[in-house]
Amino acid sequence: MSEVLDDALRTALTAFATDDGAALLVALDFDGVLAPLVDDPAASRMTAGARAAVDRIGALAAAHGTNVRLAFVSGRDLDDLALLAEPPAGAYVVGSHGAQTGRATPDGLDSVPLTLTDEQATTLGELTAALDEAVAGRPGAWVQRKPSAAVLHTRQAGPEDTAAAVAAADAAATRLGLEAMHGKDVVETAVLHTSKGEALGRLRRVVAEDLAAPAVRVLYAGDDTTDEKAFAVLGDGDVTVKVGPGETLADQRVTDPEAVAALLGRLADLIEGDAGS
Repeated sequence: MSEVLDDALRTALTAFATDDGAALLVALDFDGVLAPLVDDPAASRMTAGARAAVDRIGALAAAHGTNVRLAFVSGRDLDDLALLAEPPAGAYVVGSHGAQTGRATPDGLDSVPLTLTDEQATTLGELTAALDEAVAGRPGAWVQRKPSAAVLHTRQAGPEDTAAAVAAADAAATRLGLEAMHGKDVVETAVLHTSKGEALGRLRRVVAEDLAAPAVRVLYAGDDTTDEKAFAVLGDGDVTVKVGPGETLADQRVTDPEAVAALLGRLADLIEGDAGS
């Protein structure tokens, strides 16, 4: 980990420790951040280092009197995210870019029900049908169904099939008056307006209320274009970390999930040091 990033963590933790009653929210994307990107989304798993670091931070968050909270913020379906991330009890879990929310408990995930209007349900059906048509006859391209969205996956498709399927997905979104979110080999279109930036704003308010904290400082790590909306809403006193290459609004950058694991391990060390001081 770079000295610049280590200094940023120290500065954030020093401010967190000295602010009277301030809280720290550690919010993390999953794929490409805690887990390497893989062709089969169901096969995605955290690195061993990330698993250990996440569990340490989860334990610190659960400790009595510690104003630390942990959150997973992903484009994955909520139940899918909870299954793969195995969040420690007390962690917030945000799926579908903020459309689905819940919190891990010792007995499983306590989620907020998501209900569509009749109009939204009809639009989602039309969208899904259009995407099914877009991937027909295009090997490696497939459609994922979510409670409020449909996702075109093209990671295993050839260049020509990818271009054609993406164009069809964009056209369907435009026709239905929806926004197509482009990520790494995916195009997700939702019938509910949401973003990771809005999700983080809500999480900050929830944590402030939960802990009766006058301020909440946030560390957020993400790797994809959809994470830029999260970086955009964070500012002074927060730490934003881009994982991998590409233009970004984040203040810091690390190379891959292994580097994220090192970062989180260092963060846990600093939190434990502050708690013990």
